Amino acid sequence: MQFTPEHESLRDTVARFVDKEINPHVDAWEADQQFPSHQLFRQMGDLGLLGIHKPEAYGGMGLDYSYAMVAAEELGRIKCGGVPMAIGVQTDMATPALARYGSDELRREFLAPAIAGEQVAAIGVSEPQAGSDVAQLKTTATKDGDDYVINGSKMWITNGMKADWICLLANTSDGPAHKNKSLIVVPLDTPGVERARKLHKLGMWSSDTAQLFFDDVRVPRRNLIGEEGMGFTMQMQQFQEERIFAAASALKGLENIVQRTIEYTSDRQTFGTPILHNQVVHFRLAELQTEIEALRSLVYRCCERYIADPNDSGVLQLASMAKLKTGRLVREVSDACLQYWGGQGYMWEAEVSRAYRDTRLVSIGGGADEVMLGIICKTMGILPGQRG
Repeated sequence: MQFTPEHESLRDTVARFVDKEINPHVDAWEADQQFPSHQLFRQMGDLGLLGIHKPEAYGGMGLDYSYAMVAAEELGRIKCGGVPMAIGVQTDMATPALARYGSDELRREFLAPAIAGEQVAAIGVSEPQAGSDVAQLKTTATKDGDDYVINGSKMWITNGMKADWICLLANTSDGPAHKNKSLIVVPLDTPGVERARKLHKLGMWSSDTAQLFFDDVRVPRRNLIGEEGMGFTMQMQQFQEERIFAAASALKGLENIVQRTIEYTSDRQTFGTPILHNQVVHFRLAELQTEIEALRSLVYRCCERYIADPNDSGVLQLASMAKLKTGRLVREVSDACLQYWGGQGYMWEAEVSRAYRDTRLVSIGGGADEVMLGIICKTMGILPGQRG
């Protein structure tokens, strides 16, 4: 990956924004278990950071995905997981299909204000009985004249308590599970939408997460994204950006935990010598830093391939590998580093403790590790049932 001066300028802009406008407030937002998403997104929208690779016609920068990846990497500087996750939902989870397949009218009504930071978006895929198994979702959208009538529920919805609209995946016919689903934009102030409860999570506290119910929710059929019945395919494409974002945004956070552990173990002494001077400690930190660099190379390679052809089957494999590796590595790094902090690492307020809690989600959200392994096996041609 060869970065240009424009890449580095964007990287600097995001880094300065994080250091000035986000990190000073993270502890308070974590304590409140929410952050001012409309305010923060408007600030980001003013800087163009919510539409880096979105069409210029709707307020985006129109740049290729390498610029969005650079921005995601710098968002990893944020001293918690909840805020970058919420930003990623806005930029890489709820809006890619809308930007790529939505009608001009739909993009002007919903994509443009999302890019400007005037509206907060959510993605509605998971349900209580259908998380990583997207094909099993039960929410329906039934045609009635010029409207869809939506019934069902969605679970673990990031930004769900504050979002203005949701990119909803629902069954629009009784056909095969991979061909009966559609993506529909649903304003969350529509009658029949119930934000049932804010969910209390192990980590990611500053990100509001909701359970939503839809009871005869009526939206215009023009809110359909792309073609009816293509929702599953479009959502799988959206997952590619989500997984690249997840991997890219983990890099700086991983490096930060390693660096903070180096600093702590340099100052902290046991038996008359700094903890860092124990070979088992500095060798382990060297191993972890090597793993982080290997992940960075995988992310960059995946991004280059995605830019060349978003529909390349190789992107599916590399994005799944990057997501799997990220989920495994964040657990490994946070666990190993917490150990070297000793009792202080077990304190709730410790930075390494927050990372330990927040990053556990990476192996679950956006497709569990086991789902990633299944996808990788499929791309390798070794999934049982594939070979005749």
